[in-house]
Amino acid sequence: MEELGRKTIEEIKEADKNAIIVILDGIRSMHNVGSVFRTCDAFAVQEIYLCEFTPIPPHRDIHKTALGATETVSWTHFDSTLDAIELAKKMGFKIFAVEQAHNSISLENYTTNIDKIALVFGNEVTGVSDDILQHVDGCIEIPQWGSKHSLNISVSVGIVLWELVRIKK
Repeated sequence: MEELGRKTIEEIKEADKNAIIVILDGIRSMHNVGSVFRTCDAFAVQEIYLCEFTPIPPHRDIHKTALGATETVSWTHFDSTLDAIELAKKMGFKIFAVEQAHNSISLENYTTNIDKIALVFGNEVTGVSDDILQHVDGCIEIPQWGSKHSLNISVSVGIVLWELVRIKK
């Protein structure tokens, strides 16, 4: 790890973070949750909000894909996704669902001068619920050209975080 220049867990916890909150709205798979932790660690995300029945650490299946990121990324569990959104709004975050929806912004066209952004990622089967979509400031859609029109949530998180961090730098 020393040769790779990796920070210790303590150094990572104290390091500056990107003002991004990832909100997981009813994710079923522990492996997806673990992968999201790992990706959020890579992009120095401020926090993950685990909502509804989304699995929470510690659990071996989350740790299997997180590879220690549950120790380096702050997280909070909420019984209600709406409660998580309301807290993020109170803290000055703009809320965007990552969802194919009417009037969504295609990711390649998304530009921002927003300092603080929270991203809602929905359930693997049903996506972000219509109820939650009524409480967001907008929707971001990942363009796709194949026969499938959805991506695994962990892949979606990686794509969107990469683009947001890239354009903010």
